Amino acid sequence: MKILYAEDERSLSMAVSEILKMNGYEVHAVYDGQEALDNVLKNSYDAAVFDIMMPKMDGVSVLEEMRKAQIFIPVILLTAKAEVEDRIAGLRAGADDYLAKPFSMGELVARIDALTRRNKTYVVKKVNAGNVELDCENNQVSTPMGGLVLSAKETALLAHFMQNMDVLMDAERLLGVLNTDDEDEMAVTLYIAYLKNKLRQIRADIIIEQKTDEYRMILK
Repeated sequence: MKILYAEDERSLSMAVSEILKMNGYEVHAVYDGQEALDNVLKNSYDAAVFDIMMPKMDGVSVLEEMRKAQIFIPVILLTAKAEVEDRIAGLRAGADDYLAKPFSMGELVARIDALTRRNKTYVVKKVNAGNVELDCENNQVSTPMGGLVLSAKETALLAHFMQNMDVLMDAERLLGVLNTDDEDEMAVTLYIAYLKNKLRQIRADIIIEQKTDEYRMILK
């Protein structure tokens, strides 16, 4: 497994790179956003970790350019702040996970393990419900009226809803689907909001509705 790690703080970069290597990963470390973008456009990686605050180009901008270039490897964003605004910016750009500094090395390794493992173990390739087709391999959702690209976490969540039509699910269960160590139910709320918006954009005839503290997907 090859990881692109972009972090301008060199001492931290060296420490994280060594830990990842000890856990079986090949690490390519770079030290600014432009270098990260140049490498991800020309090389193949299994996942990437970007600090948000970097010289030349910030991590969110690198991620946005990656997604425009149709590069959908899992990406974890590192931020010095844990505010909701940082999470929203990263999720909108297509991040699969985020981690606030200072973080434990063990937690970072666990999150990378989870993302790369999930990418390798997807069994279902396509899911259909109503007029919606979800391509789990390419993270694309479509209807006869159009299609959109999703993040890996959005794909996992939408697939779970589509495979469990009309089943009420609480936030704890959905956090498990998102495969994150974050215990904040805000993460579920954010991802569901993004999915609702994307389903509206492609004129889907399935919707996610909330009943008290539970969610389910139904046909309109």
